[in-house]
Amino acid sequence: MKPLKPSAREKKRYLLVRGKDLKKNIEDAILDFIGVLGMSKVGLGWIQSEQNFSVISINREMLDSVRASLCVWSEKISVEKVSGTLKGLGGKK
Repeated sequence: MKPLKPSAREKKRYLLVRGKDLKKNIEDAILDFIGVLGMSKVGLGWIQSEQNFSVISINREMLDSVRASLCVWSEKISVEKVSGTLKGLGGKK
């Protein structure tokens, strides 16, 4: 099978998110706000998850929808930083 061209590859953004019980709350917030179809378009990936912060990867086109869904969620979830590379999030933990 041929590898994908860089133009056809899915572009990712990495978010540093702070809050409590993030594994459950982030998924519930996205599902509640943009639904199952939106959740599949987001392409949510967990890079690192600790007690009070997480680093997640999402599809670039869905960045605004994800930020909006985290803002309107009842639990306090804040997006500290957004970056195109994991190295860009480096010293913010």
